[in-house]
Amino acid sequence: MNNEDRQNLNELSAMPIGRLLWKYSLPAVAGMVVMQMYNVVDRIFIGQVVGPDAIAGLAITFPVMNIATALGVLIGAGASARVSLFLGARREDTARRVLGNSLVFTLVIGFIYIGLFALLMNPILRLFGANEVTMPYARDFMMYILPGLMLSNLTFSFNNVMRASGFPTRAMVTMFIGAGLNIILSPLFIYVLRLGIKGAAIATDIAMAVSMVFVMAHFFSAKNGPVTFRRGIYRIDWRLMWGVIGIGAAPFIINVASCAINILINRKLLEFGGVEAIAAAGIFVTYTTVICCIVLGICQGMQPIVGYNYGAGRYDRAKRTFAIATVAATAITTVGWAGGEFVPELIARAFVSNDHLTAFTAHALSTAMRMFFVVGFQIIATTYFQAIGRIGSSIFLSLTRQVLFLIPLLYLLPRYMGLDGIWSTFYVSDILATAVTALMIWHQFHGMNRLSRQPALT
Repeated sequence: MNNEDRQNLNELSAMPIGRLLWKYSLPAVAGMVVMQMYNVVDRIFIGQVVGPDAIAGLAITFPVMNIATALGVLIGAGASARVSLFLGARREDTARRVLGNSLVFTLVIGFIYIGLFALLMNPILRLFGANEVTMPYARDFMMYILPGLMLSNLTFSFNNVMRASGFPTRAMVTMFIGAGLNIILSPLFIYVLRLGIKGAAIATDIAMAVSMVFVMAHFFSAKNGPVTFRRGIYRIDWRLMWGVIGIGAAPFIINVASCAINILINRKLLEFGGVEAIAAAGIFVTYTTVICCIVLGICQGMQPIVGYNYGAGRYDRAKRTFAIATVAATAITTVGWAGGEFVPELIARAFVSNDHLTAFTAHALSTAMRMFFVVGFQIIATTYFQAIGRIGSSIFLSLTRQVLFLIPLLYLLPRYMGLDGIWSTFYVSDILATAVTALMIWHQFHGMNRLSRQPALT
């Protein structure tokens, strides 16, 4: 390992936490925001040019995208966390084997799920809530986006590993390349070439292909630190991969739960509010995802710092990183909450020009987001447990909001409140999940003195 590589790793244990978190999170936040913005641009053009029915059709595909993302982060999130832990313990060879094994698993899993989606597309979309109005739009989008799902998994998963191995700025550049290209291509394919919703998918595929080439090229160069592709790292080590999958199980479950929730929500919305309600939900999900992606950028910056210092036995720095990240994430979700509460019509108007749908969506936003300001704390806490290898705690927190609370509420509240009951499930589950999260964090930090006497990494 050369001096520059060692310096990149040493700063994780020596630089002041505030500066370090800023250095690692800012590129991640910038990359996540830019990457998310091209999804927003797609949806704005689809809503304004193609129409509200197309927005509803796109919303039907969200569960499919969640499944693809879940399978990608199952490997990518776990690999980045394990790389950080092993680098902190000065086990560079093991970190390289995590990289090689993760590439093999990502490719195998990608080919399997893309093939299944292609073969069972119509039944899957009907299961997810498509009807005669939304099916043509949903099918058109899925037919063209499927090839890009593998590229997306490779890009996002190994972008996280790039960041975890000491290259946060380069990871940000990767995101900018794909996002910038997609922002240029989306209007061209949707509006100029009049390909509609298909054009949005094609633009995404091209952008992802370019991003994937850039990120994978980093790992093929031996000049880019100890974590690069080399001979002998691709043979599957099941003990190593179970560790990766175990850590990646938490974000995997979050995305699978999101898929289940989206399916259930779509079906409930169709029952109580029709296609218009699904379109409003698509706008709500798009807006809240933009806010949450900023928090996820902070999480991506936090994860290697916490993982490295936990692996090195510096538990005080891991705790301080959590505290600063929580303050920053809560500030972000509070801003998002203010937008949903005070200017929901402005948000809705960005996606649709129909006055009735604008008012309908504004009401949905202001109702569903009443407690949105606590979501940042929940996300940071889940990532913290993931970064220190507390797999069970991370998985449990992943389940609280989206499974343990949200699903029962979706069956209960609409019986008494109708469509408003569906929107209300979001803020009620936020309250309950926050209480559980606070108890678990208190218990974790209360036992830190005992933890500090244990081996840092087993």
